[in-house]
Amino acid sequence: MGFYERRILPWLLDVAMSAKPITYQRRKVVPLAEGRVLEIGIGAGQNLAFYDTSRVSHIWGLEPSAEMRERARARAAGLSIGLDFLDLKAEEIPLDDKSADTVLVTYTLCTIPDVARALKGMCRVLKPGGRLIFCEHGRAPDEDVRRWQQRITPIWKVIGGGCHVGRPIPELIREGGFEIEKMETMYLPSTPRFAGYNYWGTAR
Repeated sequence: MGFYERRILPWLLDVAMSAKPITYQRRKVVPLAEGRVLEIGIGAGQNLAFYDTSRVSHIWGLEPSAEMRERARARAAGLSIGLDFLDLKAEEIPLDDKSADTVLVTYTLCTIPDVARALKGMCRVLKPGGRLIFCEHGRAPDEDVRRWQQRITPIWKVIGGGCHVGRPIPELIREGGFEIEKMETMYLPSTPRFAGYNYWGTAR
């Protein structure tokens, strides 16, 4: 791992993922989590402030980057919910089958190399009746924006830690074994359109 990945990228991702439009989206979805929660790609811990502590009993925060976990630990100071960090990739979820009530994934599916395998793992660890809560950017509905997504992704992946700006989020979730029960979409304001088309909702 080079200097960029260790020093610059964590800071860059922390700043980008703390932008006001993204924070507003977090406020919509994170409070829906309940019970024992597996957060995939906890990153710098931006979601921690929005958990409903009366509904959540424990959080597992899966995050392979030591630098991002360090930032998340700082944000977790004073958190009244038990939090365990899992130092693994999303394709290697170390929990038992049917052990989580909620899986939360926000702005993470874009960066996972084998996203299909990761989603199947999320499905595996959910209890019967448990929910996947998602908030992701992905493939835009407008052809001109999709063309820009295709052009910029090779460069964006290098700059953004493997981020694919045009992944078909609903299709990936369904292929992972989930049935989407509710989903909303929009272009986020004050965000480049090629990276700003958002999908958020729940699946079982």
